[in-house]
Amino acid sequence: MDRRITKSQEAIKKAVTELMSEKSFDDITIQDIADRADVNRGTIYLHYMDKYDLLDKMIEEHINNLRELCHAASEMTFQEGNYVWFEYFEDNYFILFDDVSQ
Repeated sequence: MDRRITKSQEAIKKAVTELMSEKSFDDITIQDIADRADVNRGTIYLHYMDKYDLLDKMIEEHINNLRELCHAASEMTFQEGNYVWFEYFEDNYFILFDDVSQ
């Protein structure tokens, strides 16, 4: 994938994550996301149908990451496997555990 596309998508996902820690997902607009990610609205619509599609893709990405972690952890010791899980949850706290409905 083109690095510019990856960079834009990562900025957009980071913006949504930050905004979700500040206000309810329902109150977040595409313009809010664009402003925070420093991209224009068209860039968001180039990659996602709407903010719900974006959220769905973010959740799908985390589910896939968790699936891969589960597989990797199954081949580790109990202690190593737990460390991998705790590290992932710490790094992804806002998207996984923050109250989206606020």
